[in-house]
Amino acid sequence: MKQAIAALALSLFAALPAAANPVRTENVEAQLSAELPAAVPGQTLWMAVTQRIRPGWHTYWKNPGDSGIPTEIKWTLPQGWSAGAIVWPAPERFPIGPLVNFGYKDEVHLLVPLTVPADAKPGDSVTLKADVDWLVCEDICIPESASLTLPLAVAAEASPPTDAAKVMFGAARASLPVPSPVPATFLAGKDRHELAIALPQADDGRLTKAFFFPEAWTVTPANAEQALKVGADGLRLSFPPGGDLPAGPVKGVLVVEENLGGGTPSRQALEIAAELTGSAPAAAAGTTGGTAATLGGQTAAAAETAGLGFGLALLFALLGGVILNLMPCVFPVLSMKALALVRHGPEHAKAHGFVYTAGVLASFAAVAGALLALKAGGAQIGWGFQLQDPLVVGILAYVMFLLGLSLSGVFTLGGSVMGVGQGLAGREGYAGSFFTGVLATVVATPCTAPFMGAAIGYALLQPWYQALAVFLALGLGMALPFLLLTLSPALLRRLPRPGLWMERVKQALAFPLYASAAWLVWVLSIQAGPTAVAGVLAGMVLVAFGAWLYGVTRHSPGGWRVGGGAVALATLVAAIALVRLPGGPAPAQAALPSTGAPVAAGEGFEAFSEARLAELTGQGKPVFVNFTAAWCITCLVNERTSLSGAAVKQAMAEKGVTYLKGDWTNRDATIAKVLERFGRSGVPLYLVYVPGEKEPRVLPQVLTEGIVLDALKAIPGGNA
Repeated sequence: MKQAIAALALSLFAALPAAANPVRTENVEAQLSAELPAAVPGQTLWMAVTQRIRPGWHTYWKNPGDSGIPTEIKWTLPQGWSAGAIVWPAPERFPIGPLVNFGYKDEVHLLVPLTVPADAKPGDSVTLKADVDWLVCEDICIPESASLTLPLAVAAEASPPTDAAKVMFGAARASLPVPSPVPATFLAGKDRHELAIALPQADDGRLTKAFFFPEAWTVTPANAEQALKVGADGLRLSFPPGGDLPAGPVKGVLVVEENLGGGTPSRQALEIAAELTGSAPAAAAGTTGGTAATLGGQTAAAAETAGLGFGLALLFALLGGVILNLMPCVFPVLSMKALALVRHGPEHAKAHGFVYTAGVLASFAAVAGALLALKAGGAQIGWGFQLQDPLVVGILAYVMFLLGLSLSGVFTLGGSVMGVGQGLAGREGYAGSFFTGVLATVVATPCTAPFMGAAIGYALLQPWYQALAVFLALGLGMALPFLLLTLSPALLRRLPRPGLWMERVKQALAFPLYASAAWLVWVLSIQAGPTAVAGVLAGMVLVAFGAWLYGVTRHSPGGWRVGGGAVALATLVAAIALVRLPGGPAPAQAALPSTGAPVAAGEGFEAFSEARLAELTGQGKPVFVNFTAAWCITCLVNERTSLSGAAVKQAMAEKGVTYLKGDWTNRDATIAKVLERFGRSGVPLYLVYVPGEKEPRVLPQVLTEGIVLDALKAIPGGNA
């Protein structure tokens, strides 16, 4: 009798899949299952993370569409085990207001292959753990997570799957896209892309609908209309571009519906890897694109940037470079160079103008090369990207502080740095002119000028040689005012004569540099916290001591001069090391999600997240989004002069506007993707979402209070 009961229990246990107890959240029930009752050394074991989703809600595919976050699985496995990538089922479309999401409803099985090491010991029992994070949305979006564990035996030979496992894993595999039976081609165009595939059912009238889900969001906006044509040559889908095409084949899932008669259309999902083959034909008259994507696709602003044209981009870059000279960090550097011309006369001014220009152009070429190389490697970066590294910010603070000390008379660097203190005619003077160009470029990187953002956004979408030309035009614009001064004898004659006033002006120019150093320390406090700030402040004491020692020993006999220089160099090295003191983000930032911004609560705005934006726009609410950074001078000036006034705050309150702020002070891939979607290489970016309009309004990079108020007046309701 006991043996019969035991046999019955074993038979009931064998009927169940190897599955962990489900974990229930407010909107999803998650469960981890293995296809086989036991793992076999050296073989692949298929796992499934199942999500049973609350009716009316959905989770996300690998490309979530206009907003959202794909489900992520982090595995904790025994030593030697490894997990492959998620094998994604074919997604569905979920229109939400002006947005379209790609994802799953009801129930979805995410398959993952686990590799069992050959040295796994039969008879052992292991524990498999999957930490699963997902975003689930209806009218609002809620991030949820579950920690799933599954104990599993290791056996010498494979056992067949249970009936329940066969059903579940069979359903999971049935939901996967199947490889396309015929190859597909992708024709890229300026206004429209086209996917072509010679499906046999396209010619007999059975195929009624088709939709392409690209793996890369840049292929086409999620909410764009896809125009279908069928004929003897197969199926053709055309749609507007969304941004940069991925390297290699264009991958995704093509879902087609066939009318087989007498019932529900048959749905088939095909796995596509389409080769790029030439250009798509121009859009036919009357062909319409879909709604411009709020975040997931290319908006009108991005389309405008992409269609800027090479000549206009060069002109915009040139104008933006000229305006950069008025920025508070750049202006003192150029003023010092002008003082050098006054001190030493115009005899060699023309040559120094060309050398200075060469320094600027070389620096902009280096910045362009770094940007393009990192971008080609998949990095999400833009203008000013180097200031997202606390080490760079700390070193730049030291540079500003050192230059200020030099102008204050603590020490003199001579012509080898800026041509201040020695004749411009000598070799050192030319080196100083070149270095001034380099320095002007370095201190200009936190700034953005009108016209400049569109030009750089265009450049980063073009081949390398066109991108380099745009950056060189930007550098030429920045060098142009000083170059024109050195080339014009009439202007040089108008410069005042040398005198005591020059020393006073030089000393006065130190204070903007001290202010710049203080501002960079503040940026560092946001990036790395108070410990890093303490390190940099201590480093500034060392820098000041080293500068003073260099100044007092510079003209001493050989041994003293060499010793003083060595100690000064050692203090500089020690100061740089202090930037790397262990620290962390400031407390105000630590509690925020990674896709948010380091902003404090209770200041009239919320931290930006795609989920929050989707929630607000889905409810038809007006939204103002400000993408900023602590190292962006243009951003800070705009916030102080145009976004913080009582009139703007009152207008936002009357219109019921939610103010979202995304901070790019530290690297944030989510914000970098948003900037790229709107054709921008960096901050600032200002978006106004007006209910009823298909796409946001993009404000200029340099704001006035009037520009902001005019944008708010377009929002219906209220009295603004």
